[in-house]
Amino acid sequence: MKTVSIIGVLLFSFSGSLFSQESSMPSAKAQAVQEVLKKHIELGIPGLAITVYSAQTGFWSHTEGWANLENKTPLTSEHLFYLQSTSKTYMAVAILKLYEMGKLDLDDLISKYLPPERAKSIPGSNKISIRMLLNHTSGLPEYNSDPILVSRILHHPLETLSVWELLQPVLNKELEFEPGSRYRYRNTNYTLLSLIADTLTGDHVAFVQKEIIETLGLTGTRYLTRANYQEPIPLVDAYWDVLLESKPTNVSGIQRANVASMKGDDGLVASTMDAVRFMKGLVEGKLLKPETLALMQQWVHDEEGKKKYGLGLAYYDLDITYAIGHSGGGIGAGCVLLYLPELQAIVFMATNFNTMMESPIRKKAEQLEMEVLLALFSE
Repeated sequence: MKTVSIIGVLLFSFSGSLFSQESSMPSAKAQAVQEVLKKHIELGIPGLAITVYSAQTGFWSHTEGWANLENKTPLTSEHLFYLQSTSKTYMAVAILKLYEMGKLDLDDLISKYLPPERAKSIPGSNKISIRMLLNHTSGLPEYNSDPILVSRILHHPLETLSVWELLQPVLNKELEFEPGSRYRYRNTNYTLLSLIADTLTGDHVAFVQKEIIETLGLTGTRYLTRANYQEPIPLVDAYWDVLLESKPTNVSGIQRANVASMKGDDGLVASTMDAVRFMKGLVEGKLLKPETLALMQQWVHDEEGKKKYGLGLAYYDLDITYAIGHSGGGIGAGCVLLYLPELQAIVFMATNFNTMMESPIRKKAEQLEMEVLLALFSE
């Protein structure tokens, strides 16, 4: 349930111009970007938030729209957004921390870290390595596109599921291809990584909290679980144009329950500032050793020979430059987190609107990226 959204396209488009030879974010350009975002809020997107960073500019954040449409609660920089599949980068860092601690080898078979009876039900568990899960070359099928699972979620939208309940659609099924032979993005891979991390730590959520969130002082980041997801936190409400009538419907209940169920491939919420601080900490070596960070950037290629994915990081060819990071989309959310090495810049943008399916509102926002480009290039 995660895809690259129009917001991702927007960021890919304007990142190169934002930091080009500027010592600070020009006020005129900042104002122009704000006006473009405001216009698209008026077109129906509930909320948009952005934080950017470079050594030259420092941090710059802006929000437009609403955290809650019904009560007209303004969106602020204090609000938390769903990271969706961007959580995979955090999960990869946790696995690589265990690798650095000598708890696992990346080429270990996954059957080594799962209960024997469980391992038997996972196709290819005696051929798939931890590295193959990390870079999506395992050949495992996708769990969250299974019609029965999707039907269960829609019929019981407030129900939270265990990881093994989520994985039921792939158990005892055939592999899509021979492990290690090709790349195919599958959420199943990172769900299994969470189980491997549980085996080695006793509780991977606590491990992520200690080794990532607390290490970087990310006070605006939280891992949602079945035990805590209903606790009061400044989390944005989530919206979906369910009837395709340009009328966003509040789907916060199903959004929260769905994210609280998913582990490894999803599960985290954060402020836009915290998301940028996470990436900043990662690339500055505050989480992993330089040689481990280099491993994250050993890219696998698609069938056309293009770089696609490393160990928890995606590769984005932006024409004028390139970026590494991750995007995510959900029932009522979307985001993208990018590091642009050649520009030494980090960008995170998020929305509380469904970015997975087409809708009239999304159609109206097709020119969002171009308008932001024009705003940033104008004198």
